[in-house]
Amino acid sequence: MNEHVLTLIPVVVYLALSFAVAFWARNKADSDSSQGFIEDYFIGGRSMGGFVLAMTIIASYTSASSFVGGPGVAYRLGLSWVLLAMIQVPTTFLTIGVLGKRFAMISRRTRSVTLTDFLRARFESDAVVILCSVALLVFFMAAMLAQFIGGARLFQAVTGYPYIVGLVLFGFSVVLYTAVGGFRAVVVTDAIQGIVMVIAVVVVLVAVVNAGGGMEKCIATLKSIDPGLITPTGPKNAVPQPFILSFWVLVGLGILGLPQTTQKCMAYRDSRAMHDAMVVGTLIIGFMILCAHLAGALGRAVIPDLPAGDLAMPTLIVDLLSPFWAGVFIAGPLAAIMSTVDSMLLLVSAAIIKDLYIHYRLGGDASQMTPVSLKKMSLISTGVIGLLVFVAAIEPPDLLVWINLFAFGGLEAVFLWPIILGLYWKRANAAGAVASIVAGVGTFVALTLIKPNMGGVHAIVPTTLVALAAFVVGVYAGNPPEPRVTRLFWGE
Repeated sequence: MNEHVLTLIPVVVYLALSFAVAFWARNKADSDSSQGFIEDYFIGGRSMGGFVLAMTIIASYTSASSFVGGPGVAYRLGLSWVLLAMIQVPTTFLTIGVLGKRFAMISRRTRSVTLTDFLRARFESDAVVILCSVALLVFFMAAMLAQFIGGARLFQAVTGYPYIVGLVLFGFSVVLYTAVGGFRAVVVTDAIQGIVMVIAVVVVLVAVVNAGGGMEKCIATLKSIDPGLITPTGPKNAVPQPFILSFWVLVGLGILGLPQTTQKCMAYRDSRAMHDAMVVGTLIIGFMILCAHLAGALGRAVIPDLPAGDLAMPTLIVDLLSPFWAGVFIAGPLAAIMSTVDSMLLLVSAAIIKDLYIHYRLGGDASQMTPVSLKKMSLISTGVIGLLVFVAAIEPPDLLVWINLFAFGGLEAVFLWPIILGLYWKRANAAGAVASIVAGVGTFVALTLIKPNMGGVHAIVPTTLVALAAFVVGVYAGNPPEPRVTRLFWGE
């Protein structure tokens, strides 16, 4: 059998399973009322168990940079980037531990289906809603662009088919099953995708270690190539300590400001599901991140002259794995990429339909639309956004990990403090939220474009501090929240 065909078999099986889940979810959806359809389509009827909650948060957070971009950087910088990547281990624990219980309670009390619903109920401000919706669209487009490119590049490198073929296959698949199945399809496929990802990273790490003659020999080879490859700061101090501290803000604290993960806290079933997800999610994401990045770093000891960047990991896979197992590996990153894109597509669709159209065009009355018209509108909005990202990905830029980090940083600049302080600070008001969003995004974009020398500190650190200061100033300059808001959120 042709090697390319053998490589495609696991990918085709995986995609077929995703489509089957989408149509199952579509048939299971509550279509008796518009509100019932909205809750089921966008948050799955708030019915997730612990394992599914953990896997969907992990799958939404991991992406092309986790399997392609990050390990590619680890190939170049060695164990220092593995150490840096492990900062992501507390992701699920932090998200559910800090936001989970209170976020779920408040979202049920306010009947919030989207993150913007929550912000509208908390701040009662059109400015906050519109700024957040626009920012979500812009930064999600950038993040989805990185995922589309990563999926197509990986497909091209491993199968040998042209980039555009992978882009069409990947783009069509993820847009279709998200549009058809909604949230329920997304979270169930996320659970499947999480399992596929775990298998994939184990396969590739075992292949790399075996090809290198064992762990000890791989480390010795890295040291002989460049002693900096086995140090915490990398060759020529490429990963300085200030950047390591910055990464704690970007992927540690900042994870609380990512809509694609925080919204999942609205949808779990009960407190037991929440606690189970905290444990399971922390263990699994730590294992996956370690395996993927360690494989990239140790791959340098096996094949020391690969091109640096996004093609390093796919090339390593092609050289070390048989066609079938290469297909299994490609299914893993594709699963990570698709699970990130499907969550973003769903949130973009929710922003367009629920946060903007229904609220401003229909006065917030979803009953004016039938479930059939809602389904049609969700399909159209998801398809249009997917098409726009597809067109932008036809001529791809390089370095996915940096595109992804830019999108993550922008989202955190917008949502981090309005979410956290909105949940836990009674005095927080609309003036503070607007000031934080404007100052945060302005600072982040300016620092990203100007690139001043900050001694290795990432732009997200001053951005976070400026946004927090702006929030506090705005709070005390503006009017306190209405008593009905305080009663709704704190029962007083």
